[in-house]
Amino acid sequence: MQPTTPTLDTSPAAAAAARFWNRFARRYAAAKMADPAGYDVTIRRVEALLSPEHAVLEVGCGTGTTALRLAGRTRHLRAVDVSDGMIGIAREKLALQPMPQLQFEVATVERAAAPGERYDRILAFNVLHLLPDLDAAIATLSPALVPGGLFISKTPCLRDLNPLITHVAVPIMQAVGLAPPFLRLNAGALRAAFERQGLAVEVVERHATRGRDFRPFIVARKPG
Repeated sequence: MQPTTPTLDTSPAAAAAARFWNRFARRYAAAKMADPAGYDVTIRRVEALLSPEHAVLEVGCGTGTTALRLAGRTRHLRAVDVSDGMIGIAREKLALQPMPQLQFEVATVERAAAPGERYDRILAFNVLHLLPDLDAAIATLSPALVPGGLFISKTPCLRDLNPLITHVAVPIMQAVGLAPPFLRLNAGALRAAFERQGLAVEVVERHATRGRDFRPFIVARKPG
């Protein structure tokens, strides 16, 4: 399937996010994964929730590592990211590992699903904390889920970290352009955001195999 022409949000926040991640795309792709064993736990949990009949949307796909791991379990996986630099790297990986059911596109979370598109699963890994309005993003995405469909996420929650990190280290990194804006969430606030948008939270898990886990894995179901 050929990539379609991207439709980008032209808001200042989206443009700033694209510039930031374009600048760091190659460095991000080369970085060593902090907890590969914990990541594998997450992948296995998601695989158990997928079926070859499912159409899947992944938002904030980055350089495509997770999409490439999961696409073989789906009928079709459309993976999007605001950064054309990230998507360029993802497409390079896809060229080396062709998967006809996988499609990478440049798009914001808010415009990830075209009007009328429906998905059995929506995936959002390490992206929800980067959005300026979490409720608005979930409200925009959830109509694209079929009734009974699942919204599956794993999101860093900065309020669960040491306060010195959230109130000192992160602001310094942001001031010098080494970190993007973050929502200061905790697991309870994240769960509440799904519930405010009418999704039923069925799973809240911690998958880290070392250190303190500040990225809850949440599965929320659309009624129906």
